Amino acid sequence: MLAINSFRNRLTRIGLRQKIGFTIAVVALLTVLITIGLTYYLYEKLYVDKQEDLLLLQGRSLEEAYYEERNMESFQERLKWTADNSEADVIFTEDPMKLSASLPYGGAESETLITFEERQQLLNGETVTMVRQHPVFNQDILAVAIPLLDGDVLSGAIFLYMPLEDVYAPFESIRYILAGLLLLILLVVVWSGRKIASQLIQPLKKMEMISGRMAAGDFSKRIEASASDEMGALARSFNQLAKSLEEVESNRREFLQNVSHELRTPLSYMRGYTEAMLEGVVESEEERQRYLGIIHKETARLSRLVNDLLDLAQLEGDSYPMKMEPIPFGQLVLDVTERFKLPLEQKRIQLDLQLDEEAIIEGDPDRLEQVIGNLLDNAVRYSPEGEKIFIQMEQREEWTVLTIEDRGPGIPSEDLANIMDRFYRVHKSRTRNEGGSGLGLAIVKQIVMKHEAKIDIESAPGKGTSISLAFKSIALGNE
Repeated sequence: MLAINSFRNRLTRIGLRQKIGFTIAVVALLTVLITIGLTYYLYEKLYVDKQEDLLLLQGRSLEEAYYEERNMESFQERLKWTADNSEADVIFTEDPMKLSASLPYGGAESETLITFEERQQLLNGETVTMVRQHPVFNQDILAVAIPLLDGDVLSGAIFLYMPLEDVYAPFESIRYILAGLLLLILLVVVWSGRKIASQLIQPLKKMEMISGRMAAGDFSKRIEASASDEMGALARSFNQLAKSLEEVESNRREFLQNVSHELRTPLSYMRGYTEAMLEGVVESEEERQRYLGIIHKETARLSRLVNDLLDLAQLEGDSYPMKMEPIPFGQLVLDVTERFKLPLEQKRIQLDLQLDEEAIIEGDPDRLEQVIGNLLDNAVRYSPEGEKIFIQMEQREEWTVLTIEDRGPGIPSEDLANIMDRFYRVHKSRTRNEGGSGLGLAIVKQIVMKHEAKIDIESAPGKGTSISLAFKSIALGNE
């Protein structure tokens, strides 16, 4: 038991390549041994048994000649002809006792061809087959003894035998060739196994090396994935993982840079104006109130930024719960627009509302109000004074589509693909001065995705922007 445990411990410490090579070598060796054993077994069963059947056939033929001819001289010629034209030696005796007492024709008394039990079988009229050592030539022989009966009395016996060396001689000529071929096959299998093991292990070694670099923060390395097998698929999946992690790391760094930049600007304003007030630089109450107003504005901007970051972090998680319920979508849009009366009046912007009051969708009311509020806030912020904002809601088959369109400066086509990314701005300086955090559309995107809805943005410079949201409609009877 201790030896087995020790072998297992040593086996677990060797590498995968050595394990594969060892396994292939053992399997190849077992295959060669089984092949050799099977070859000998088949030769024994097919060829040796065939020689035994041939001896029996010759013996039966001589037995028939003995009974038919009854002419001893003619029978002796038949015996001589059989001995000369076959690989077997033939002994005929009319005194079967000699086979078990001594060798016929001058054998020593102690030298016998058959045992006492075999002689008894002959006396009973049974044919005897045997493999034993020849008492004179000291070599193994294959032999058959056929009884010759006169009624129920044993009157003689025919003994045919051939050296086993002659039986195995045809196999000797190919034995070394077979052994050489099997050895060559073993070497080829082991070499091929090592080659295959190296091809399997090499990508794993590269994965190990690259994963170590990934753990240290370097996601730039890739594995060459030219093979089309499972290992190639694994390498491509690993490369995809590395690419995804590289993008995540890039986004994380960009996010931290953006957050730092967004926080640095209002904090620098607040610190500068606060220090000016503390150092007595402010001389008048009017200037003091202006500084306090700026500090208050930047504080509000920081508050909005922090709230937007918290919302985005929650929405990007898979576990954030949505309180889904049937919603009269038209009424919800009207409620949101009521909150924008003051900024609309300040910029003399008119709302053109075309709402379907019968539209019912399933969603989270609070989050959908946030979506419409963010979109309407952008539309108001970028619309010139005296312009119109169009809000239209209609049902298209199983979808309820809400479109918010403004006549603002529009978005260049090269920016449309990234407009919903975090902190992405088309007009950075102007947007920051007007209080935007760069997170509003990113939040809209996440909320829309969690509602399994669609969002589409169409815009062109100088022609304004149109954003459409499509939600699955539900019938009133399906509440």
